[in-house]
Amino acid sequence: MLKIYQKYIIKNFLVKFITVSLVFLSLIYIMGILEEIKFFKNNNTNFFLPYLLTLLNVPITLFETFPFILFISTQLFLFDFFRNDELDLLKKSGVDNLKIIKIVILLSVLIGIFNVFIYYNFASKLKFYYSDIKNNFSKDNKYLAMVTESGLWIKDEINGKKYIIKSNSIKDDFLFENIINEFNSDFELIRTIQADKIDITTNNWLIYNPTTMIDNINEKIQGNMELSSNFNSEKIKNLFSNIASFDLFKLYELKEDFKKFGYSTDEINIQLLKLYTTPLLYGILSILSIVIVLNFTKNKPILFHLICGVMLSVIIYYINFIFNSLGINGKIPLYSSVLFPFFLLTTVSLIGLLRINEK
Repeated sequence: MLKIYQKYIIKNFLVKFITVSLVFLSLIYIMGILEEIKFFKNNNTNFFLPYLLTLLNVPITLFETFPFILFISTQLFLFDFFRNDELDLLKKSGVDNLKIIKIVILLSVLIGIFNVFIYYNFASKLKFYYSDIKNNFSKDNKYLAMVTESGLWIKDEINGKKYIIKSNSIKDDFLFENIINEFNSDFELIRTIQADKIDITTNNWLIYNPTTMIDNINEKIQGNMELSSNFNSEKIKNLFSNIASFDLFKLYELKEDFKKFGYSTDEINIQLLKLYTTPLLYGILSILSIVIVLNFTKNKPILFHLICGVMLSVIIYYINFIFNSLGINGKIPLYSSVLFPFFLLTTVSLIGLLRINEK
């Protein structure tokens, strides 16, 4: 059974968190609408489509900003305690700093668990619908690349000719065990090209030792041949980087498909590790926010604390971004790219936590 002071802390903390979330939601929605209107300004589409797409895209963007929201919410929650001298009253009642901090940390962790296992799955599904709808209006909508259990499939179109390409595996800038079906504008098969290896470094693919089939007649081509494409290795890699549109279950399915295909699963592993450590991150960020507020005097203005919080949030964001990039590019071990920033934040948080408990 919760005590009165515990109910009070939980209620006020959640009110602050929801209020700040709504403010961020409004800002994200306004910026999203402006971006979508800019995208569709030359398209004759339904008037409400930009607003609908923004609604679909806002939840996943909000998920990415929740660490900042939690940081600011915790500070605003403590400001109210300072302003009303509620901390002093609780201390006189036998409630020390650590008891209050434990409640805030536990709430932050629970919010993190809810966000990962419920909210994220909901937001990622909306992001998938967003990407699917918007792709129909993209200049590249007639081009497609996707990974399935059977390999990489590419739909391409160059100079009026259409191509359906299947590759069994990819490594670095090369496709292996390939079948290319070439069609005319009426989608009538012109020829089929088979090749064990294709260099896709640039948009001019180099096909090694291909065999062509025209009217069921195979012909071995001496040497190599070139094929123009809208895709290269970098573009294919970027197509697979939008993993925010996959929920947890889809991420695991995609990971297995990538393994069968021979494509790197590093980015998926980092995404999964980041998601599973999100509750811990929320807990650490709440501690850091508490440390910032309680290590300064009451005479410091609210704006001062908020600026400190925002600056620290930006620093944390870039530390995570840099280490994640190093992990994806193989510069440091994959798990270190996610866990080292946590170790750094945890160390700073614990030092600050010990200081404020001595006060």
